[in-house]
Amino acid sequence: MNILDHRALRGPNYYSRYPAIFMRLDIGELEERPSDTVPGIAERITELLPTLYEHRCSVGRAGGFLERLERGTWAGHVVEHVAIELQNLIGFSVGYGKTVDSYETGIYNVVYRYRDEACGLAAGVEAVDIVARLFNGDEIDIPTVVSRLKQVRDAHMLGPSTASIVDAAKRRGIPCARLDENSSYVQLGHGCRQQRIQATVTCRTSLISHGIADDKHWTKQVLGEAGIPVPRGHICHSIDEALEAALDIGYPVVVKPLIGNHGRGVSTDITDEPALREAFTIAFRHNSTVMVESFVKGEDHRLLVVNGKLVAAARRRPAHVVGDGEATLQTLIDRENRDPRRGIGHENLLTQIQLDEHSHRLIAQHNLTLESVITKGEVIYLKSTANLSTGGTATDVTDDVHPDVKYTAERIARLIGLDIIGIDLLAETLTIPLDEQSAAVVEVNAGPGFRMHISPTHGTGRDVGQHVIEMLFPDSEDTGRIPIVAVTGTNGKTTTVRLISHLLRQAGRSVGTACTGAIEIDNHTIMRGDYSGPQAAATVLREPTVEYAVLEVARGGIMRRGLGFDECQVGVLLNIESDHLGENDVHTLDELARCKAVVIDAVRQEGTAVLNADDPRVLASREWARGDVIYFSLNSDSEPVRQHVQDHGVFFTVHDECIVMRQGNVEASIISVVDTPITFEGHARFNVANALAASAAAYALGLTIADIQLGLQTFHPTPGQNPGRTNFIDAGDIKVLIDYGHNVPALKALSELVSRIPAQRRISVASAPGNRRDEDLYDLGAQLASMHDIVLLCETAPRGRPDGETVSLLRAGAESKPGTCRVEVFKKERHAVDRAFDEAREGDLLVLLIDDINGATERLRGRRFLPDTPDATSGGQP
Repeated sequence: MNILDHRALRGPNYYSRYPAIFMRLDIGELEERPSDTVPGIAERITELLPTLYEHRCSVGRAGGFLERLERGTWAGHVVEHVAIELQNLIGFSVGYGKTVDSYETGIYNVVYRYRDEACGLAAGVEAVDIVARLFNGDEIDIPTVVSRLKQVRDAHMLGPSTASIVDAAKRRGIPCARLDENSSYVQLGHGCRQQRIQATVTCRTSLISHGIADDKHWTKQVLGEAGIPVPRGHICHSIDEALEAALDIGYPVVVKPLIGNHGRGVSTDITDEPALREAFTIAFRHNSTVMVESFVKGEDHRLLVVNGKLVAAARRRPAHVVGDGEATLQTLIDRENRDPRRGIGHENLLTQIQLDEHSHRLIAQHNLTLESVITKGEVIYLKSTANLSTGGTATDVTDDVHPDVKYTAERIARLIGLDIIGIDLLAETLTIPLDEQSAAVVEVNAGPGFRMHISPTHGTGRDVGQHVIEMLFPDSEDTGRIPIVAVTGTNGKTTTVRLISHLLRQAGRSVGTACTGAIEIDNHTIMRGDYSGPQAAATVLREPTVEYAVLEVARGGIMRRGLGFDECQVGVLLNIESDHLGENDVHTLDELARCKAVVIDAVRQEGTAVLNADDPRVLASREWARGDVIYFSLNSDSEPVRQHVQDHGVFFTVHDECIVMRQGNVEASIISVVDTPITFEGHARFNVANALAASAAAYALGLTIADIQLGLQTFHPTPGQNPGRTNFIDAGDIKVLIDYGHNVPALKALSELVSRIPAQRRISVASAPGNRRDEDLYDLGAQLASMHDIVLLCETAPRGRPDGETVSLLRAGAESKPGTCRVEVFKKERHAVDRAFDEAREGDLLVLLIDDINGATERLRGRRFLPDTPDATSGGQP
């Protein structure tokens, strides 16, 4: 078997409303060997993966997939189920999958759900290998496969602290995006309502306070001056200074680097000069400034304060083992590290015990070696600090904190100024006030770990991530979302997106826009190019000033990666016309309609789908629409929407040459069509439809009729407001119409406008992307010839075709039309445009279907055109 394509669909997509892995799989000779031809296949796969019995498959009951195996199914379908089950075995609960035939024999599209992208992709690769071996009767080592997948999981998954915050956010319905796959930098929410975290440091964490917490001497100074008990100590830069400090303080002492965390370089209970020298050397490796402090007797406690409130407390014990009278110390350590809760670093609930020089010193102090047999019940400590990151354990004591201790902890948070703070307190107990016992705060931590509180070794786990979310999003109804408007269809997307954005800006909203042409933030272009895919959506949603996101959604992005968001407030489906058929296994208009319907299927339940009632396939897509529905139509008596209006549904249409909104018996006039600049006094009917769609979307967002009216009358078909989309330039001697029509339906719509502009001759410069079917390019050429007297063709984007093939197909189509149209071909768009300028005479209309708008308009400036001559005229409309 051969994987032809393998990628993550990161949002709602053609196959699923949820993120899924897409695999295009060539099963090769197994196309002739369905599962019922492989003896014992169901029994063997059940032995390898017993939990596959739970897969219901299309049968609809447990064991359903195994029944399908016995009856006969193809290898691609088996890969789907194995990929799902492998993910379950490494801790990701997934169940959805589907496998569908492609238009090519032996090639299948396998789709299955994932939780972690890297693990989902890796599980697919392993599943293909397993299924190939299964069909061929080869050996299969499932434990080794699972081990490899766990390594992928551990390398990519968020740590438990960050994950606890993200999980709490998801429970609230807050969208979460990992901004760096190699760190815990996460965005919670969208646009102006977002918050960000880096592990347990938030965007609200004070830099000054973080600096105080990071500097142990500064921390002691702040707390000591406020009457908080802290150890007596000195800053030292040499061993001589350290020895002098120990004599001044008195043994035993603690030695630690001035700046550091997770207990690295810390040595405690130092009782003599040799031990002090060794401890100083260890600390000095971590920081050139070392602290020597008095040793405070007591249990090690961690107090967690979030948003000024104590939310959890734990008693920590250093990494240790307990003897059984039989095993050696090394055996006891190995046995402890096999605890499934222990992992590397912060990847799991506990950390594996790694011996270092400090551990060996502690072992030697007990007159032991790693080969010593430890007496039954004897506790051997392997670290002097109780950090979980060095193998320590924790017991939850949140319910045992005395009110005075609680107040002190919350006061410390205020003194340091941290929104999330971990306070390390040595005390005999937390059940009595600190001033009644031996106690001291030894340090505080910015960005503290949550593991010990989420899943303590002993006691009740605390949902501390929820407290962080309640701090960042104090309104319990706040999901951190901004309204997203997603616009799709075959034609008109870019104009509609720009018009909706304009309506919102005119109403005082801050808007982020992504479309074919640019990404704009607050009416400033920040990127130029084709930005109609999911990555552009993510860019807009990351912007901290954006209140509304208006996004163009193209077919290619949906099929390649899915939507760039999980749900939208308004989804607009403009039309379904023939374009891009044959790509990504979308071959028919019905399949294209299903692809486009992904947008309205992603509408929130309280959102709105805006649908074109003039397009039968859009109307049929109504079954996928979520939330309310607003229809728009150029036909005010549209039969399909009469009942909708009678039921008080909203409908935008044209009545008496005015754009109106109807609902029940109410009709509100918005603006006359002739006063709407982009409609060219109603001659550009396609832009009348776009104006209706934009008005409906704006209304769904809460804009008033007055807001919509103002926006429509101030949006012009100029390169400044709508570049490359029906830009009409009166150059005095000639007229120029610039557009992006790149398929036959778009040109047919444009032809009505072109025919109504008085001209002696109509001259067009055009090209088309090469990723169209041969017949589409041929028909496009024919349509161009039917509209113009001269067609100047060029090739700008072969997209996989040999050079010259695309333009040859266009030319063949253009020359197939009977008439007087002249066709010329150029290698570069610039040359074709220059030829059009040279050819043009007074009274001609140039229709430029081009990419380089700025270059063409710049060369047009100040240019004079020759007077009309008899041989230059044609039968154009006077």
